[in-house]
Amino acid sequence: MIQDLVIIKDGIPLLSKNLCNSQESIFAKEENLILLSGFFSALNSFSDKFESLGSISELKLSNTDLKLSFLRDEETNIIYLATFDKASKSLKVHRFLKNVSQNFLKKYNVNQLKRWDGRRERFETFEEELDKYVIINEQGENQQEIDEEININLDVEKYMGRESIHEDSLLQESPDYYKFIPTFRTAKKIFPQYYLTSEISQKAFNEIDGKKSIFKIARALNLEVNKVYSTCKSLVKCGFIDLKES
Repeated sequence: MIQDLVIIKDGIPLLSKNLCNSQESIFAKEENLILLSGFFSALNSFSDKFESLGSISELKLSNTDLKLSFLRDEETNIIYLATFDKASKSLKVHRFLKNVSQNFLKKYNVNQLKRWDGRRERFETFEEELDKYVIINEQGENQQEIDEEININLDVEKYMGRESIHEDSLLQESPDYYKFIPTFRTAKKIFPQYYLTSEISQKAFNEIDGKKSIFKIARALNLEVNKVYSTCKSLVKCGFIDLKES
């Protein structure tokens, strides 16, 4: 899972965000954030001096399970850095950084970044959008995991057309996650359009009430259960909900 994102320009952090609520960020302390930003910027500058070595794209930290992935935009001299654990694939993390960089440069053009006055609060609005890009990235991973795990077709449409099959009988044949009940971790109102890109995911989110199981949410919306489960797994990883057994 991707845990931290840091955006660095000329050795100075523009923004830093911990994307995993259950882990303590290595950038949590301000002095660490500044020192590490300067260090990683210097590493990339070092690699530029020796073109035959190529650019630095990934590092492994020996005292933790974390890896670091880098993406640098040469025009703006901005480095996008993500920390991630062994559960995430390097290609997925690089794709996440690419998505972040493209949207960051859409929001703040090159001239704005060149004239940056050192105030990090200027980028706080973009920091609020980062969870959305995490979910976009995780949804792709979740769907692949589900496709690998499910070897039989247990989608809702198949069973809704068979009135003779009772719901209890269906659940006995189904994976355990059919019976999981999504519940919110916080009472704070969350606007799904900021975090979920597809209309299906937003509809599933709006059905979560702490009482309905994933299976019942899928039936209410006439959706495949694995699509609702994919949405819920993404929301769990972002710290918005928990999944409990019924």
